[in-house]
Amino acid sequence: MSLLGGRKTKSKSKAQKKKASDVALLRYATVIRSPVITEKATACNEHGQVIFKVAMDANKRAIRAAVESLFGVTVNKVNTLVMKGKRKRFRNIMGRRSDYKKAIVTLKKGQSIDLTAKIELK
Repeated sequence: MSLLGGRKTKSKSKAQKKKASDVALLRYATVIRSPVITEKATACNEHGQVIFKVAMDANKRAIRAAVESLFGVTVNKVNTLVMKGKRKRFRNIMGRRSDYKKAIVTLKKGQSIDLTAKIELK
């Protein structure tokens, strides 16, 4: 123990730091589920906005960090909304689609995300 009463901490090795960054990337990949590709979403893309389906427990800070680290862009604003599942009928059986959370991410002017490119986790 040090004189101030705190514990001594060892510095992390390069392998531990790399492992921690890999864990962070995997966590970010679980926050963002998929991009939304619809007519309205592509129209928003022309104005610097990108729409994603995200995890239900994700907050705006986590979504911002995930988009910035995975795509290498700067995020200005994040708006979220919960889309309620629709009731659907299959033959005579009533069913219900699952609820999901949608995030509208506004990027810094002049930046864009190519949703057709493949994301590779290191």
